[in-house]
Amino acid sequence: MKHRLPIIVRFHRWRLRHLSERAFITILSVIVGIIAGFGAVITKNAVWLTQRIVHRAISQGVDNYIYFAIPALGIFLTILFIKYIVRSPVRHGVPNVLHSISKDKGRLSNHNLYSSIVASSLTVGFGGSVGLEGPTVSTGVAYGSWLSRFFRLDYKNTILMLACACAGAMAAIFKAPIAAIVFAVEVIMIDLTAFSLVPLLLASSSAVVTSYLFLGQDVLYPFEVEQSFVLADLPFYILLGILAGFLSAYFIKVYVSFSDFFDKMKNARTRLLVGGLGLGVLVFLFPSLYGEGYEGINSCLQGNFDYLFNNSPFYPLRDNILAALILMGVIILLKIIATSLTFGSGGVGGIFAPSLFMGVNTGMLFAKLINLTGIHQINTNNFALIGMAGLIAGVLHAPLTGIFLIADISGGYKLFVPLMVTATFAYVTVRAFTPNSVYHIQLARRKELFTHDKDANILKMMEVGKLIETDFETLSPLATLGDLTEAISRNHRNLFPVVDENGIMVGMVKMDDVRGLIFKRELYDKVLIKDLMYMPEYYIKPDDSMEVVTEKFEASGRYNLAVIDKGKYVGFISRAKVFTNYRKQMRHVSHV
Repeated sequence: MKHRLPIIVRFHRWRLRHLSERAFITILSVIVGIIAGFGAVITKNAVWLTQRIVHRAISQGVDNYIYFAIPALGIFLTILFIKYIVRSPVRHGVPNVLHSISKDKGRLSNHNLYSSIVASSLTVGFGGSVGLEGPTVSTGVAYGSWLSRFFRLDYKNTILMLACACAGAMAAIFKAPIAAIVFAVEVIMIDLTAFSLVPLLLASSSAVVTSYLFLGQDVLYPFEVEQSFVLADLPFYILLGILAGFLSAYFIKVYVSFSDFFDKMKNARTRLLVGGLGLGVLVFLFPSLYGEGYEGINSCLQGNFDYLFNNSPFYPLRDNILAALILMGVIILLKIIATSLTFGSGGVGGIFAPSLFMGVNTGMLFAKLINLTGIHQINTNNFALIGMAGLIAGVLHAPLTGIFLIADISGGYKLFVPLMVTATFAYVTVRAFTPNSVYHIQLARRKELFTHDKDANILKMMEVGKLIETDFETLSPLATLGDLTEAISRNHRNLFPVVDENGIMVGMVKMDDVRGLIFKRELYDKVLIKDLMYMPEYYIKPDDSMEVVTEKFEASGRYNLAVIDKGKYVGFISRAKVFTNYRKQMRHVSHV
């Protein structure tokens, strides 16, 4: 009986015969977009269901003190789920995607197909002060990664599928397909080429259609522009942008500080106790910090401040506008602290929604204060909307994402000019304090961050260990010139590393330096290698990055550099091999 090939093998053969690479990637991008759309639908419904169960449970005659414990309970359940079911770390959303691109060639663990949905549902559903955008993106990208492995795509198409999944997830959440593509380009660092544009468009649009089918056509943050841009408001949009930039820097600094603080705690129980207790206190005093905050955002956009006082100890002050403004300023500063406590104690979520929450309150507070001074009367709702763009531009270092996202969800481009002004000034301001976004800062610390600089990215992909050449003949420092001439006859290399009996490199001999001696036989037994060798000024360590390697080649002017690990000789890296490998990687990652 003739053995039949597996279905996947037969499919690959059929695909190679009947579909061009471009056609197949186009079809696959639609599939990835639909899957990412389903991921967004499932994640959103899972959180809504969890919140409904929690609210029903705590509404049975229980007073507000329960809010001390509810967020911590959700984080505790998240920790149990990760420890006993997933049994592997569940990284946060977009940083997880960036790490996979930087270090794992776009491969994500299979648990990401479901783990982010469940973990974020427990965290946010019980009141963790984080968003769902990151986990939704991570889930969509996990499916894009799985499909890439299943269909055996090369690196460049794998990364494109990840970008399509990312764009699809964002498009499904916000029903903003153009902003989603811009997000993939700005934050995920995908190159927008003629080859990648059509798949990104198809993935984004198919995800939006999927979201429409299951979640309806209502947008997450409905807003209708009633007053268009007024030129006299321009200086205030500039000031709002600068303020948003300062708050973005505050956001990033606080987030990183709390991350470092919790990283020093080795005991998970301690992290849960400290973070859960701190979060419980904040949520009890300021219930608007509970959960994603999208209800508060929508209320603020409509000029309704009830969300600041509902279920709060400050409820008796609900009719006092001064109390409302003070409370608004307090929750702006506390939102990132609540978010950081959620993450630090073990919760899973994203920072996109907290950025929007801080932004809408910043814009509203700024506009109210300007109007109270009597200097100039401005539209508070417009400034609340544009404040969201300012924080997105600053926190994510993604001004175009902020501009197009807010333009999309506001139903038009009547405020496009102030969006551009505020986002630009926020971005310029925050860059003065931190060169990397909240998504990128941890990878940048470890020098693992991919950027739009293709040369730098290719160098990061190259591994020093795979470039080391070991076919150099070693010599002892006590060897003679005669031993060297015999080594020259056996080896085609022009360099001879000199190592002692423990493998420690003590020097090297270069052929050009001894060329005049090798024909003087009378010196063969008299001249020792230790008298001919020299210790190189420049050498490479195995854990050096390729950026360091190229810098050392440029500084030294050498064609070969020794690789030394804790004093021991390992081998050499040649300039020619680095260049050859670079060209190979360039062909590997470049779209035509």
